[in-house]
Amino acid sequence: MVLAGLHSGCFELYANESVHGIQDLKGKTVAALLGSNAMILSNIMTRLVGLDPASDIKWITDPSTKPMQLFIDGKVDAFFAVPPELQEIRARKIGHVIASSITDRPWSQHYCCLLTASTAFVRKYPAATKRVLRAFLKAADLCASEPARMAQLLVDRGYATRYDFALQALSEIRFDVWRDYDPEDSLRFYALRTQEASLIKSSPQKLIAGHTDWRFLNELKRELKV
Repeated sequence: MVLAGLHSGCFELYANESVHGIQDLKGKTVAALLGSNAMILSNIMTRLVGLDPASDIKWITDPSTKPMQLFIDGKVDAFFAVPPELQEIRARKIGHVIASSITDRPWSQHYCCLLTASTAFVRKYPAATKRVLRAFLKAADLCASEPARMAQLLVDRGYATRYDFALQALSEIRFDVWRDYDPEDSLRFYALRTQEASLIKSSPQKLIAGHTDWRFLNELKRELKV
């Protein structure tokens, strides 16, 4: 059950100098673990520019491979970067961005990450569900308002190894948009794209009707006077 959107702007598509845009991925090699978010996003993005990801792209999907290392070694032409690999590949100045959810439309206009819970939990424990959601939204606010403090906390708790990378990620990811973006709109957008890519069978309308519950978000927005 999808409860709310959390943030936007956590991935970028990196490529080597032979690729200047998504359309140039035709005939190129892309590293993405089978079934991963990177694989799904790659399918969506390439289809939007008229490519057939099944026939126009050479995929490296072996679960034992490390996409970023393959890219660094020059064995693939592109890969999806998310924190902290995104910050590392930038620091090493290898390749360039051909699509960014931080700055490029339509990706920057939608949530990339939403909060979900099991349907059984939501129905059995509505009060706990609301408390959990409140905690996540307050955490998002802290990431937006105090990224330096949160970056240090991530390092102190062992969730990140480099403070500078954590701070860069928290400063760029749009944790503030949960007040403004419509999670249903983002879900509809990605559901439609994945349906077009034959990755899901359900329609966006069916997914929204059966697998979303915005009551808790709407209640919290009223309580927090959003």
